[in-house]
Amino acid sequence: MPGERVRNGDALDRPVDREMIGQNSDPTLGDLFTSLTEDLSTLVRQEIALARTETMEKVTTATRSIVMMVAGGLIAYAGLIALIMALIFLLNRAMPLWVSALIVAIVVIVVGVILLMSGRGALARMSVVPEKTVESMKENTEWAKEQVK
Repeated sequence: MPGERVRNGDALDRPVDREMIGQNSDPTLGDLFTSLTEDLSTLVRQEIALARTETMEKVTTATRSIVMMVAGGLIAYAGLIALIMALIFLLNRAMPLWVSALIVAIVVIVVGVILLMSGRGALARMSVVPEKTVESMKENTEWAKEQVK
């Protein structure tokens, strides 16, 4: 406090302004550790937010791939039904009707298989590891090591 008197060894009391001491002197080791702890805490919270965002992006991509696979499966199933109908018409009717049903069934199955393979490939290529967060954490670890030195 301004005007507070402290004892300096055997000397008489003299006024000391503690606010001036805090402003003009270098930060103490405790101040540095406090600052470092606060910075690391903020950094960890930001990294968690980044990991959450990156993971949500990957979940969205996985969801799209799964939807494509389901759509491909449904289309392939429709193709199977058409193929069965073609077989029924083959046995029941003359040649032209079953041929047209067979052509439609084959086209529908091919489209369904293409969609299934596309979704499966996209899902297989996807990594669930949040790469940006891992790289950022490595950089943050290096920064923290430099701050401690």
